[in-house]
Amino acid sequence: MTVNDVVKIPEFEIVWQEEDRQVTSVFTCDLLSICMAKAPEDSAWVTVMGNRNVIAVASLADVSCVIAAEGCSFDEEAVEAAKGKVTLLKSPLPVFETACLVHQGLV
Repeated sequence: MTVNDVVKIPEFEIVWQEEDRQVTSVFTCDLLSICMAKAPEDSAWVTVMGNRNVIAVASLADVSCVIAAEGCSFDEEAVEAAKGKVTLLKSPLPVFETACLVHQGLV
């Protein structure tokens, strides 16, 4: 699965899109220190946080994309920080359901 496949999921809306890359897993967490330590490289990270710090952690963890779930979105600083770094999406669905949609594409 690639990021281009993830952005085609009807329940997701593109906030910012970078170049296509592999998505090999899905990771859910809102505690940034845990994400830095445990988010798998090339994963789709599902969170409810949408600030600039999320982009910094996404870059450090080298995730493929970040999906803001629960109807949350990214603030303007986060979108600007994501440019050249990571694809951002948003979903109106709960975190679990959002993650399940990505996981379905992986199996």
